[in-house]
Amino acid sequence: MKILCSNDDGFYANGLQALIHAVEHLGELAVVAPDRNRSGASNSLTLDAPLRVVEVSPQRYAVGGTPTDCVHLAISGLLPQRPDLILSGINDGANLGDDVLYSGTVAAALEGRSLGVLAVAFSLVHSDDPQRHFATAARVVQTVIAQLMSASLPSTTVLNVNIPNCPWSALKGFRVTRLGHRHPAQPIVPTQDPRGRPMYWVGGPGEGKDAGEGTDFAAIEAGYVAVTPLQVDLTDHAALAGVGRWVEAWS
Repeated sequence: MKILCSNDDGFYANGLQALIHAVEHLGELAVVAPDRNRSGASNSLTLDAPLRVVEVSPQRYAVGGTPTDCVHLAISGLLPQRPDLILSGINDGANLGDDVLYSGTVAAALEGRSLGVLAVAFSLVHSDDPQRHFATAARVVQTVIAQLMSASLPSTTVLNVNIPNCPWSALKGFRVTRLGHRHPAQPIVPTQDPRGRPMYWVGGPGEGKDAGEGTDFAAIEAGYVAVTPLQVDLTDHAALAGVGRWVEAWS
């Protein structure tokens, strides 16, 4: 099995190293990841400049671009053969609910799936525990892959896996979930540069708003790994008929 690992936290991130160690014994492994942190890059492609690639070691590439750039390059010619499986992460922080719209971790998996390769995104949720339990997340990765090898997913499906930050023994189990929804983001944080000119930090994400039973938020809160099937098709199929009537009225 040929496995491609990528992420959005950057080539040297602890989560990516944990992911590599978790799966390197399962097949032929390649790593193509951004050369620096590109969190929040979403599905952006770099189209205004060429991409520089450094081969840090055999089959290990650091790319001066986004997570989507990395996966696109890997599948479209950088690697000698297409991967059979793409694993993105392990992200240092949650990708719950609306986060998937901004997440470079999820975007890397979606790019792979759009190019015909099975893909899974993994994220380790932050908690009050100052220790980051990437060892737990690595075992979750191995568990999910073992199940994928004995099952099949629809050709349009990506799994978004969020993992509680706790020891493996404290995990309650796994739940299949839907995406929840956050409250609006916190306000921007104004500041100044050394010359007195205004600058702004984007505010932090809002807390869970739609976070009830069945959501990824609820599963994490209860101590379960949240496994959420995603698809690339963003069409609101339930709204097609209503919008169609509006369009008819405009004609």
